[in-house]
Amino acid sequence: MAFDLENEDLSAASCSVESERKSHHSEKVKKNLTTRLNRIEGQIRGIKGLIDRDVYCDDIITQISATQSALNSVAKLLLEGHLKSCVVDRIHEGDEEVLDEFLVTIQKLMKK
Repeated sequence: MAFDLENEDLSAASCSVESERKSHHSEKVKKNLTTRLNRIEGQIRGIKGLIDRDVYCDDIITQISATQSALNSVAKLLLEGHLKSCVVDRIHEGDEEVLDEFLVTIQKLMKK
């Protein structure tokens, strides 16, 4: 699966700073994320099936790697939208703590 952020309308996403934080993605972005996650869900079910059928371990590991890559693509898409909208908006509002939050988020992603 190709990872193409240029075709996404990431500027339509914004996050609320209120007590209940939410992101507001465009319908196009939500549909893209949902499609990707549905595909990943199918990959997970496929991996379970490979295990049930006693498929060779290396083949299963290859499928797990592909699934992890697909999840990373979803995370990258969300991270870019978050940076371009939520983080920028909060900085413009004078909330520089968002930078520390963003760095923690990146550290969480890089652990994997």
